[in-house]
Amino acid sequence: MNDLTTLAAALGGSLRGSRVLVRADLNVPLDGARITDDGRIRASLPTLRTLADQGARVVVVAHLGRPGGAPDPAYSLAPVAARLGELLGADVAFATDTVGESARATVDALEDGQIAVLENVRFEAGETSKDDAERGAFADRLAALADAFVSDGFGVVHRKQASVYDVAQRLPHAMGALVSAEIDVLRRLTGSPERPYAVVLGGSKVSDKLGVIDNLLGTADRLLIGGGMVFTFLAAQGHEVGKSLLEQDQLETCRGYLAQAREAGVEILLPTDVVVDTAFPNGEREPEPRVVAADGIPADALGLDIGPESAAAFADALADARTVFWNGPMGVFEVDAFAEGTRAVAGALIEVDGLSVVGGGDSAAAVRRLGFADADFGHISTGGGASLEYLEGKQLPGIAVLED
Repeated sequence: MNDLTTLAAALGGSLRGSRVLVRADLNVPLDGARITDDGRIRASLPTLRTLADQGARVVVVAHLGRPGGAPDPAYSLAPVAARLGELLGADVAFATDTVGESARATVDALEDGQIAVLENVRFEAGETSKDDAERGAFADRLAALADAFVSDGFGVVHRKQASVYDVAQRLPHAMGALVSAEIDVLRRLTGSPERPYAVVLGGSKVSDKLGVIDNLLGTADRLLIGGGMVFTFLAAQGHEVGKSLLEQDQLETCRGYLAQAREAGVEILLPTDVVVDTAFPNGEREPEPRVVAADGIPADALGLDIGPESAAAFADALADARTVFWNGPMGVFEVDAFAEGTRAVAGALIEVDGLSVVGGGDSAAAVRRLGFADADFGHISTGGGASLEYLEGKQLPGIAVLED
């Protein structure tokens, strides 16, 4: 059962009056109680509106942060529920617990077409338990609140958690519009992508991207590498990287990737210049950026962005691409002095004549912070981790259970 049409059929032909539990991804960044990026809330709107318009009584379950299986006011979904109501232009009820008295009363009070948000699902230890029985017991309580289940939180479909995996085994279930769109895009990236196919990888660590590089070296035509992970590649080539982020235990792995790419005819593009400073920006001092050659980083410096020459080269390498997947910023984009490499990649992506995919996480946050609109890109993923695991060739438990 894969979509809302088949779900309605399973419920007698209509969703009207049915209680539909929607696992959304509302894990947004907060500054106190202020939401600093509501992109994931906005991404949840199409499915929630569709269900409400069809007369379903919509019960939204989601997580925020990692509260450790116990209530913590710092991770309450109350501000998220309020913002969801603003975006929908409708009242959204909020339950102060997940499966307790408040949740039951809130769900019971819903009328056709109304929406409620339950408190942070990770306030319950059973949500993330590795014990199948404990997780299943919690899933039973969640399932008791609903007649059907819709999975629309792509950012968590790679997790075998109660509200993602176990509830789907207990209720008629379907993919929401967001999850369906995400999977369609990933299948285009891994099936028969239009070529040239370029992959841009950044972020902090090579070790976070090992599986992706392994898999994509047999698929992509070009691999562009920036961010903190590039310094392990540069060190693997014998270059001095100063105080830059370096994973000593991955040097041999990077040498292997470079050799494998040569043998496979895959171009790996590394920066030829980098922007460095003598300390990581922490707000206590003004940045002192300077551009140096990638093979001449001073011993007292650390790389914090790709340089202007490299940014131009990366943009050129994307100019004729028909498919681009980008995961990970090119530098410390949160600081203007080290954001230009990321800005250049984002600018190149919006010019792509084909499919351009921003792979969630920090990449999505970066493009929004730098002033780009979501509509500028072919697709902005809401789940960086889920996207990466799919591209590694792993099975996503939250998708597999829907397709059983």
